[in-house]
Amino acid sequence: MANSAPRLLVIGPSWVGDMVMAQSLFMTLKARQPGATIGVVAPAWSQPILERMPEVDEVLPLAVGHGEFGLASRRELASRLRGRFDRAIVLPRSWKAALVPFMARIPERVGFLGEHRYGLLKERRKLDKKVLDQTVKRFVSLGLPLKEATSGNFELPKPRLQIDRDNLVNLRLTHSLSSRPAIGLMPGAEYGPAKQWPVNYFHGLAKRLVLDGFEVRVLGGPKDHADGERIVQGLPHAHNLCGKTQLADAVDLLADCRQVVTNDSGLMHVAAAVGVRIHALYGSSSPAYTPPLTDNAVIHYLALSCSPCFQRTCPLGHTNCLNQLRVDQVYQSIHANVKREA
Repeated sequence: MANSAPRLLVIGPSWVGDMVMAQSLFMTLKARQPGATIGVVAPAWSQPILERMPEVDEVLPLAVGHGEFGLASRRELASRLRGRFDRAIVLPRSWKAALVPFMARIPERVGFLGEHRYGLLKERRKLDKKVLDQTVKRFVSLGLPLKEATSGNFELPKPRLQIDRDNLVNLRLTHSLSSRPAIGLMPGAEYGPAKQWPVNYFHGLAKRLVLDGFEVRVLGGPKDHADGERIVQGLPHAHNLCGKTQLADAVDLLADCRQVVTNDSGLMHVAAAVGVRIHALYGSSSPAYTPPLTDNAVIHYLALSCSPCFQRTCPLGHTNCLNQLRVDQVYQSIHANVKREA
């Protein structure tokens, strides 16, 4: 591999939050190898997020749906990449994720052991889950020499997405947003209901915040639209933007908020990467494993004896890890920060 300007290909993850966390790897690669160029193979939906990362030189969309094999699409992409990269870093642990760099004949290919992909990777690393106990550590470690990576003793640069101020102005006009200080609410969690704070709790919080003079912005995808309607029902100065904005728009709208309240979700990681004050609500998942990568966060986690279970739905049927996390606790935490800023 040419030391002067290595050409690096990263096979990116399939989830919004993981893609944001992958920026820590991109930042590490650029810091260690300033002349390197970085291309990222990723789902098409992630392109707007990757375009907000100055470390990424090229986005290579892979037209394969979540869970699809898509051999023809992978082969076509691989043929276009042949001869263009020196080293590939495969972040997902699936067999199919390692296919493109193999078929593109990229000489160096590194990733963790998983799904019998022995022949597809040149450098197969064993994942020590005790040392690499966070997703972001696992991503960054694959960009480091093996000895340093396995020590777990390395820097984790925090993701920082670029903001488009012109787009923000247009969004404020398009959605008739006010000059009130804004608080963002993110009620969705793609993984399942065991990660979702009750919608009526979000509504109760929104009601109190509007009375206090805030504008409430509910952000999420089309799947979250119905929940958004329930949250803003009967409330002035509360906007349900779920399904009405693109992923890149969420970057700018979150950067414009004073604080946000969010489940452990992809948008939580987006919010962390724009520096806004975060109130992160954890139920079935663990803040130790996928924390918001920011110093500007409050973690709300009850740490019940049954937590974390990492299940999509509560195996005990009560979801007490979230139902017992009261509105007043989150509300008081928001106002404690308001007072500090005053």
